[in-house]
Amino acid sequence: MTSLIILFCVFLIIVVLVQIGKVYEMTSSIKGEAATLKDNSKWNGRLFLAFMVIFLGGVFWSAYHFKNVMMGYGPLVAASEHGHILDGLFNTTLIITGIVFVLTHIALFWYANKYRWKEGREVKFIPHDNKLEMWWTGIPAFTMTILVVFGLNAWNKVMADVKPDEDYMEIEAFAQQFNWTIRFPGTDGKIGTRDYKLTTGSNQLGMDFTDPKSWDDVIPGQEIYLPVGKKIRVRIIAKDVLHNFDLPHFRVKMDAVPGLPTFFVFTPSKTTAEFRQELRKYPEYNEPFDKTEPNGPKRWEKFDFELACAELCGKGHYSMRRIFKIVSQEEFDAWYATQESFYLSQIRGKEDDPNKDKVLDIEISQRAEEFSTSFKSAVESTVATERTLTFNHIGFETGSATLSANSKYELDNMVTALNAYPSVNVTISGHTDNTGDAAANQALSASRAASVVKYLTDRGISAGRLNARGYGDTKPLAPNDTEENKAKNRRTEFSIN
Repeated sequence: MTSLIILFCVFLIIVVLVQIGKVYEMTSSIKGEAATLKDNSKWNGRLFLAFMVIFLGGVFWSAYHFKNVMMGYGPLVAASEHGHILDGLFNTTLIITGIVFVLTHIALFWYANKYRWKEGREVKFIPHDNKLEMWWTGIPAFTMTILVVFGLNAWNKVMADVKPDEDYMEIEAFAQQFNWTIRFPGTDGKIGTRDYKLTTGSNQLGMDFTDPKSWDDVIPGQEIYLPVGKKIRVRIIAKDVLHNFDLPHFRVKMDAVPGLPTFFVFTPSKTTAEFRQELRKYPEYNEPFDKTEPNGPKRWEKFDFELACAELCGKGHYSMRRIFKIVSQEEFDAWYATQESFYLSQIRGKEDDPNKDKVLDIEISQRAEEFSTSFKSAVESTVATERTLTFNHIGFETGSATLSANSKYELDNMVTALNAYPSVNVTISGHTDNTGDAAANQALSASRAASVVKYLTDRGISAGRLNARGYGDTKPLAPNDTEENKAKNRRTEFSIN
């Protein structure tokens, strides 16, 4: 019904306009052609002036009305150290071109009125005027020179790369349809190498896991944390089509081009919390974030810095939104400490791992730290069960008491711990599952415990501090009903005496 009423109203408007046109034609024929032309010219001139006032008034009103939602004005000042340079450049350009814009439109509509048709007025034809050409060429050329000089100065400052001796953090932004993958360096502060030929389903970035720098690299989840006041160098890469790395509040924008790595350097100058407090001062940001929940969070409370793709990269373009949280160095360090190495958590020991049979340097240092902490806790504990620990990273050849080559790293940690606690004595105990003869299992577990003791004594630990025992399959940790449980029962332990 509503649609029919609207169509009927539109039809009536068309009928009225047609009738007005007919009345105008009748009036013109009565007044005569000359009088009609004169009246039309006069009214057109006045309407030009009226339109000029309304148009320029609307331009200034809209600029003032929307200033708090435009970048560079109101609360949306740049949140990076270089941002004020770009904002200043935009303002300079706006002032110069704005003056030209206003004067040009005033002249356009004023002259349209002033030189409207009048009876008896002659039109002058000026084919060429050197003085006028000089003005029209010289002034724009001078203005453009000023803008280009300011632009080059801003470019050289904003696009400068980091210096070798600068304190900065480099991250990698990898774009693909339709996702940003952000990679952080590990504790070594260096991002590992990559090769597109290494790309697999589990290694979307093509990371080279034979490069030690890749072993501790971190790939966080949806929210990305960065420390305020820290210079950030973003290495930007695209996998498939043209994307664009855009952090508008930091005035960061750079194309991600397939096959052509780019970069951008910026320093965040405001935390997310500080920026929210700035927004809080403005009425429009105190409105409900969700209008269906008037008592819910305000707009300023839900604000976050966003990473977007500023290229139309496909139908899923909208889904490339990521959240960047700018926090203090202490908050960043706490967040970073919770992040796991992508290689160690997702690739290590699996089919795509090129280092399956190796113990990596990063694992050696991690295991040493974990062992030292566990040993210290066991020594200080008064609970008997807490004073017995399992060697997690030693092994033996199948059916033998011969230690595997990689067992030395765990046992060397034991040597270090015993030297750090010279008054501590330990008992080494061997255990097996229930496969095979019980007596053979007892003998094998005793031999394995003795092999561990021999390794330790060969490295200077007094034999009087060590005791070896074999328990065979008599002390299982789990029922011997699955291969997984049997593996738990095949273990070597040590107890603090």
